[in-house]
Amino acid sequence: MVLLTAKSVQFGAFFVSLVGFATSFVTTFLPLWKTLNTDLNEMENWYQGLWHTCVFQDEVGLQCKAYDSFLALPSDIVVSRVLMFISIGMGLLSLIVTMFGLDCVKLGEGKEEVKKKLLVFGGVLSLVSGITTLFPVSMVAYAIVSEFWDNNLPEIVPRWEFGEAMFSGWFAGLFLLLGGSFLFVSVCMMKVRHPRIYYLDTGKQKELQYLKTEVL
Repeated sequence: MVLLTAKSVQFGAFFVSLVGFATSFVTTFLPLWKTLNTDLNEMENWYQGLWHTCVFQDEVGLQCKAYDSFLALPSDIVVSRVLMFISIGMGLLSLIVTMFGLDCVKLGEGKEEVKKKLLVFGGVLSLVSGITTLFPVSMVAYAIVSEFWDNNLPEIVPRWEFGEAMFSGWFAGLFLLLGGSFLFVSVCMMKVRHPRIYYLDTGKQKELQYLKTEVL
């Protein structure tokens, strides 16, 4: 008995891509890309995302403020915004295209080639979405590490550290890449139609006949 079939791999790829898309969407709006805790006030934590700067205090709770000007933002934040929106768009389009390419969705008789092309296209979109998620998260991580170990900055200047959104972004990009890769695997596993040969006895001679059937 075959444990893995093309249909099961398709469902697995769709589910993994869906989880990656949802995680990427949440990561885009989380204000937890960077975190900061100063020695002067250990009861106060600062957080920074693509859209807000937040501070958490035990007595007050979490308070967030949006950035004042788009033009005044650092280049890594601006690029990350654009790429994360591209990732969300590509991920959503990938899910829609992949859904119509699944075996359980009937597009009509003899549309196997169309379904294969949809799965391949959905896989490509999922890969692009994964790359455009990993790149901004890794770029912000590189900026944090570079600033943290910058000897030109005085030691009294607080350093930002990785926030929870950084790790969720890496997981989202990885899931999207895996989902796209699984879609390519499912296309390779899809069964093709080929002619089956049988003979028809007409009384005088056996005539060669062909019948298109699907290999089960």
